[in-house]
Amino acid sequence: MPPELVFFVKGIFLGFSIAAPVGPIGVLCIRRTLESGMLNGFLSGLGAATADGIYGCLAAFGVTVISNLLLERQSLIRLVGGLFLLYLGRVTFKAVPAAMKTGEGRRGLLSDYISVFFLTVTNPMTILSFGAVFAGLGIGSTRGNPALAGLMVLGVVSGSALWWLVLSGTVNLFRTRFDHRQLRWVNRFSGFIICCFGMASLGSLLNRL
Repeated sequence: MPPELVFFVKGIFLGFSIAAPVGPIGVLCIRRTLESGMLNGFLSGLGAATADGIYGCLAAFGVTVISNLLLERQSLIRLVGGLFLLYLGRVTFKAVPAAMKTGEGRRGLLSDYISVFFLTVTNPMTILSFGAVFAGLGIGSTRGNPALAGLMVLGVVSGSALWWLVLSGTVNLFRTRFDHRQLRWVNRFSGFIICCFGMASLGSLLNRL
């Protein structure tokens, strides 16, 4: 198999495996798919895939200055991310299902994308995950070959996007089974879970003091 294809496939595997564990992003994607449709859920996931691609670039191209700066400021970034999670959780908990709103109540696609991108990029531990997995897969050798590194990062974004496509598509199959009352409880449960992730993020700061 050509080395270019090998590194691209490794990138897909990496992006898919990092995106797959259920966390606040997964909860948001599921909730937005149920409320507004597959496109909203998928674009939410693409926000995370974009952030994964940025961190993948930092790890693959060995941009140590930027990555070290992010890690040195991780307490501040965690604080911002944790507070944003609490805000997002509160908004989600109180949200009225889109189907119950009148007029142009449907959530904007761009806001879905941007909110999840910000949520993902404020997690500096992601770059540590990429660095560790890169080393385990032997991807560190791409730093001397920009073409291979670029293909690998493209694979990371593709793998992450593939997971969000699968998740949003699967959830969308069951969307019609939820009525307004059930969607309201989905919002409340999702908001509660997201707030728990936010409190956990802020709680981790106390352990660093």
